[in-house]
Amino acid sequence: MSQSSIVAIVMPKWGLSMEEGRVNEWLVEEGARIAVGDALLEVETEKIAGTVEATDAGLLRRRVAEPGEVYPVKALLGVMAEPEVGDAEIDAFVAAQAAALEAAAESEPEPRYHFVEVGGRRLRYADRGEGAPPMVLIHGFGGDLDNWLFNIDALAAGRRVLALDLPGHGQSSKEVGDGSLATLAATVVGFLDALGVERAVLVGHSMGAAVAMQVAADAPERVSGLGLIAAVGLGPEIDAEYIAGFVAAASRRELKPWVERLFADRALVTRQLVEDLLRYKRIDGVAEALGGLSRALIDAGQQRIGLVATARASRVPVVVIWGSADAIIPAAHAHALGDAARVVVIDGAGHMVQMEAASKVNAALLEHLG
Repeated sequence: MSQSSIVAIVMPKWGLSMEEGRVNEWLVEEGARIAVGDALLEVETEKIAGTVEATDAGLLRRRVAEPGEVYPVKALLGVMAEPEVGDAEIDAFVAAQAAALEAAAESEPEPRYHFVEVGGRRLRYADRGEGAPPMVLIHGFGGDLDNWLFNIDALAAGRRVLALDLPGHGQSSKEVGDGSLATLAATVVGFLDALGVERAVLVGHSMGAAVAMQVAADAPERVSGLGLIAAVGLGPEIDAEYIAGFVAAASRRELKPWVERLFADRALVTRQLVEDLLRYKRIDGVAEALGGLSRALIDAGQQRIGLVATARASRVPVVVIWGSADAIIPAAHAHALGDAARVVVIDGAGHMVQMEAASKVNAALLEHLG
């Protein structure tokens, strides 16, 4: 029996900035038969807590990682192998994995992020994988490209994936102009121009989905598919109280309840996640940017943007994905496009469905837009 019959369970890399994770607890016992997609263990990073899921089926022979310990990305957490694989072979495999990790740590790391100037604004972006047409990930209001930390590598397994910080967000320039949807859409088109991308699949979350739909309306020749996740623009209802509360919050105590409203499982909101958001909100220009964008989004407690007709007129594949427990925008909006879109509603997930149910969101995007 060769070591090729042994399957490694390793610390995943959730987002380009993740370097390590703390193992909170194992969810399966040694000797358990594992299926693809089974939850194996809970891991907490500086950004968020998450669950490591099995990417292969097999028998869990050894739990290498200890609860409470911190391990670097790609560190061996556990081993799957059939009963005929001996303990000595597993011992050798564990030792070889440790040596490979040490050698990799000494190599030159690839850049996490890139920057490009578009329309006089400096934009941060991530660039992963190869293959056309590229997929461009567009975050929502108050977010950044790290909102895709559970998605980008999985989606980039067979194609190029780009994720950017919109103006006013992340590490991009904080000036947003008039804050209109047209301005944001023009920025995305300019981003495609700057990177030499002629045509792309656009996947947007919340406000980012509205931006994607506007790009499809303004420059249809540049769009080969639309992924709309918990989208702004498909109905009038929205939790305007959340938008106002998020913009106004000036302390961790004030901000945390609003961030928790984004998730069905509030335990996923770590102290570090809240502190990172608070640090972002204190950057010069952010308050003005968020204020301008919120006024462009909300009027009299409802969405100002209506894009149902725009999306229905699109001649490209469209998939709409929603969490059934979304507290920001009702999941009923998922069906607004009728037979013009494929609809995937994921039970028990909130507004940040791409983080709470990443594997299901990734699978839906690849199935309908891949």
